Amino acid sequence: MNTIDRYLYRTVLVYTFMAMCVLLTLGALFLFISQQKDIGVGAYSAGDAFLFTLLNLPQTAFELLPIGALIGALMGLGHLASGSELVVTRASGVSVWRIAWPVGLAGLTIALLMYGIGEYAAPPMAQFAKREKTTSKLADVSFAGKSSAWVKDGNLILRVQTGEVDHAFGGVSVFELDGSTKLKAIQRAARISVGDPGVWVLHNVATSRFEQNSVAGNMLGESSMRSTVNPEFLGLAATDPQLLTLRGLASYIDHLRRNSLDTAVYEIGYWSRIARLVAVIVVTLLALPFVFGPLRTTGAGTRTVIGVLLGVVFFLVNRTIESGGQLFNLNPALVGWMPTVIVGVCTLIAISRTR
Repeated sequence: MNTIDRYLYRTVLVYTFMAMCVLLTLGALFLFISQQKDIGVGAYSAGDAFLFTLLNLPQTAFELLPIGALIGALMGLGHLASGSELVVTRASGVSVWRIAWPVGLAGLTIALLMYGIGEYAAPPMAQFAKREKTTSKLADVSFAGKSSAWVKDGNLILRVQTGEVDHAFGGVSVFELDGSTKLKAIQRAARISVGDPGVWVLHNVATSRFEQNSVAGNMLGESSMRSTVNPEFLGLAATDPQLLTLRGLASYIDHLRRNSLDTAVYEIGYWSRIARLVAVIVVTLLALPFVFGPLRTTGAGTRTVIGVLLGVVFFLVNRTIESGGQLFNLNPALVGWMPTVIVGVCTLIAISRTR
């Protein structure tokens, strides 16, 4: 890399860092405000809400990095354009595609950082925050290590899998007691949902009943049970695709296929997660046609607003396509990649037409 490359590369990264500081501050503020309704429930305090917000910052950063990269690139390159530095660079014979090289490299660096956050920091911290919040709000819930949560309801003991631990997913077990110590039956469900108030619906249930001298087993596609346990306890068993790593999503998709369950939501989440990493590179390059065109002489405030608007539009389009893909049963890979491919093609066309 020559001096100009390093200068452009550093400028995009510095302004992206500044944009992310602002976005994370706003994101943390909104998240903390959303926790106010839960403060005072059980043992959940304002300090717990603050800790919950801090633990979710990596997840917030992962979700906001594409927007932050776009705003950072627009602000950084726009600053250079308004100071005529990019104009002088172009006049010295450097093409737009040559300028795109360090800008794209900065986008790649941000994408690698995003991958590290999404694979190693955000999921475990967000899952830990979720478990700590639930155990604070529900005093009768206890945890066995990091893998499961237990609660007693009359003669029933319920156990749910609490997240991505050794790639074990979707486990819901119900232990029925006869008296205080005698085990009467065990039910194992692939997943559980809330039916009518006080009624839980178990799906793909394997039951083992302990008779006097034998054990009887059967399989049911669906069964129901009554329980007074707070439905929020079920949230521990919910596997949110946003809180799984790429490896975790792949393992969970495999788990669902082995159990003949629908994988569409998680396959879309898997491909969208990969496409989002590529989108970070694309949106940094998207700044180039803007700063050489309509935003060359505008102020930093205008560039920030344009960056936010473009980021929000991309986010809304992405979510709309994902929801439509689930509704119309479209190919998950197509749904996941479509927004990024569309933006990428438009970016390439716009850069090629930049003069």
